[in-house]
Amino acid sequence: MNAKKKKLIYNSVTFGIVILAFVLCNVFYKDMSRSLRGQLIPITCWIVMAVSLNLVVGISGELSLGHAGFMSIGAFSGIVVSGWLLNGFQVENETLRLVIAIVVGGVMAGIFGVLIGIPVLRLRGDYLAIVTLAFGEIIRNVLNCVYASVDGQKLVLGFINPNLPGKLLLNGPNGAVSVGKIATFTAGFVLIILSLIVVLNLVNSRTGRAIMATRDNRIAAESVGINVTKYKMIAFVTAAVLAGMAGALYGLNYSTLIPGKFKFDQSINVLVFVVLGGIGNTLGAIISATVLTMLPELLREFADYRMLVYAVVLILVMIFTNNPTVRAIAESIFAPVKKLFQGKKNAAPQGAQGGVGK
Repeated sequence: MNAKKKKLIYNSVTFGIVILAFVLCNVFYKDMSRSLRGQLIPITCWIVMAVSLNLVVGISGELSLGHAGFMSIGAFSGIVVSGWLLNGFQVENETLRLVIAIVVGGVMAGIFGVLIGIPVLRLRGDYLAIVTLAFGEIIRNVLNCVYASVDGQKLVLGFINPNLPGKLLLNGPNGAVSVGKIATFTAGFVLIILSLIVVLNLVNSRTGRAIMATRDNRIAAESVGINVTKYKMIAFVTAAVLAGMAGALYGLNYSTLIPGKFKFDQSINVLVFVVLGGIGNTLGAIISATVLTMLPELLREFADYRMLVYAVVLILVMIFTNNPTVRAIAESIFAPVKKLFQGKKNAAPQGAQGGVGK
């Protein structure tokens, strides 16, 4: 089976699983528990976060620990824009406000991605991880000092100044107040599809091959004229934009939201999704983000011990996924599928030869 056919099958399976999950969730929505229904939108947000971080960690080969910072930028930008449209321009159409908020959240996160990426992407390895972690914490602490209000049609911003005229939207460390909950599960599904289209097309493009070349051998890539910083910047900013869009959807799913929600441990959680799903494996990132987001809720009956059980499950999964025996079993299960496609490929030349002989 050639590489092109493998990519086509992989992409088809990835989109198929996402679409099937969306259909099943809508069919069985009324039968779900209230807590599980409340997790649907956050799950879509964390899936987009995992897919976007996988672009940086798995495809670009750089370890970023500040991804939650871009999510927070998107979240609060989206909340401010939504509140401004509602209170300043009386835009009551929730779908329109949600779309605009998601777009603005992505744009703002992308701008910060460029500003952060210019100095950061010249570093490598542990240095890059530490600096991105620091930038994530800087963004969170800056948001603790930002205030925003709507005065008529005017958006008023303040830094360490809570005495702003008009209706307050951001209240410093108290975060966003009076947020309109306008996020929908359908919007989350569309955002996942959009993220997959962007990421998978980028990976399979000439730009994606250049990004992976810089990951595999930086010196060899530079020797053939590839601008390493440029292509790493493309991956980094694309991931930042997607994280900002996920953040906007996430922020508009709650009545209140504080900057402390986006501490560095959220970046670590997203990194766990990527590692557990297999670095560079987009479908694996989707599955692990879904399972690990739902797992704490499913373990709630264990009360104080649920996070201990959660940690033990993570350890066991990592052990088993790296076990040669488990890998051999998985390969034996999928062997018939591989033979089926290989058989179709081998059948084509035989048919062609028979036609020529006649």
